[in-house]
Amino acid sequence: MIALQRKTHLDTLAVTLLVACCAFWGFQQILIKFAVQEIPPLWQASLRMVGATALLWLWCLARGVKLFERDGTLGAGLLAGLLFAGEFCFIYLGLMHTSASRLTVFLYTSPFVVALLLPRVIPSEALRRIQWIGLTLAFMAVAIAFSEGFLQHSPVAGQWKGDAMGLAAGILWGLTTLTIRATRLSGASAEKTLFYQLGVTALVAPVLSLALGESWGFGYSTLAWVSVALQTVVGAFISYLTWMWMLRHYPATQMSTFTFLTPVFALVFGVVLLGEPLTVQLVVALVGVAVGIVLVSRR
Repeated sequence: MIALQRKTHLDTLAVTLLVACCAFWGFQQILIKFAVQEIPPLWQASLRMVGATALLWLWCLARGVKLFERDGTLGAGLLAGLLFAGEFCFIYLGLMHTSASRLTVFLYTSPFVVALLLPRVIPSEALRRIQWIGLTLAFMAVAIAFSEGFLQHSPVAGQWKGDAMGLAAGILWGLTTLTIRATRLSGASAEKTLFYQLGVTALVAPVLSLALGESWGFGYSTLAWVSVALQTVVGAFISYLTWMWMLRHYPATQMSTFTFLTPVFALVFGVVLLGEPLTVQLVVALVGVAVGIVLVSRR
């Protein structure tokens, strides 16, 4: 275990990395939508997680990072892995019952889970009143961005199941962050913390894919494989490893607020790359999320 000198506020490096990660995660949603036309969703997730686990293992071999030494993190690591896997499974299963707009709003309740629970374990992570206002403002901005799809979605049988799964995914996302920060994982390397999560998900996702009757194959188009490659290398490996590193050095409650940028970036990329209309809701959301982040992150 390594003693860390944690920072109490997000500096320029942290903000830059967070914005870059959220921008790619927003773009990643477009990559997933593109590839899912050929590759079933959970099989796509399986390929992504298995590939990222292999890349991370090779990275650790090259850098001499020990993944299998006994350091007391096994229990917490497996818990974080199961929570991480559960989040992704609920997202994919939820989309079978409800719209992406509705699920997105429920999913991004995650920062509230972190802000409510983490200070009970780590008092220094507590938000001040103005930061709570910023957090709420950012969430409301995301809700506004997806309000049209959320409110006008025609009722379907079992929609409440999808909504509940979206909320469950958000809770699991928050609990994953709590587990990483409040257990012995907080002193483990970023690589080992991520290895637990990717490794467990790489085992769970294929089983669930088979259980749902998805067809497996490898004869996909070049563009579909490029999509999976970007999701694997940049998404599940580089960006997640960056996120794990930042969790070891910066306040998780402040970091979580930046995730509200991800769905807004997804809408922006939809306008820029897919020719989708630029709506008033999107402009309001961009401003609202930006103001919310400033309120949460300011000293």
